[in-house]
Amino acid sequence: MFSRSARGRLTDKDLGRFPDDTLFHRVARAVCHAGCLPRKELYESWEMARRVRRRFRGGRVIDLGGGHGLLAQTMLLLDDSSPNALVVDPAPPASGARVHDALVQDWPRLAGRVTFVASAVEDVELLGTDVVVSCHACGSLTDRVLQRAVAVRARLAVLPCCHDLGRGDSGHLSGWVDGSVAIDIVRAMRLTEQGYCIWTQALPADITTKNRLLLGAPL
Repeated sequence: MFSRSARGRLTDKDLGRFPDDTLFHRVARAVCHAGCLPRKELYESWEMARRVRRRFRGGRVIDLGGGHGLLAQTMLLLDDSSPNALVVDPAPPASGARVHDALVQDWPRLAGRVTFVASAVEDVELLGTDVVVSCHACGSLTDRVLQRAVAVRARLAVLPCCHDLGRGDSGHLSGWVDGSVAIDIVRAMRLTEQGYCIWTQALPADITTKNRLLLGAPL
């Protein structure tokens, strides 16, 4: 069985699993050549990127807590009208450069369009024309990402995880639904109160059980 949620690294040994000429298989082969990315991260990034691009086109891509930056770069590949991407992480993995270089080998147009910044999310300047994304924004990071995006009225997409049930705002709904679900419901409702149109979706559960995707755009 080839589990899409496995945390083992993809390497050249896995190339045979991605033989097609589809964009996803081409990205997967580049990731295999990089040899440093967990399989789960490939599938999460792809599934989130294509759902976000169905709603939001263009704009600078801002990937907060972006790690290797695969989500941001996949979004550029799915919609080349975005001029560039900024991948922000307080402790970016050194292997992020290997992923980027592997992708540039197949898509030279990515060269010079992806910037990696070692920074807290609060220290990055955002614009209202940006598309702000964060995949598996742990705990309060989701709320910080939402606050930053809403402050400039940017389009946004978050995939929350590692909910802090002790500190997160569950809206006193945890008597009816799971605490983490309650926290995400409150986040979604707060966005509507702040003048956003929202969309709630889910990534395939066989990739991650932390799969609730929240998208928003200012009305």
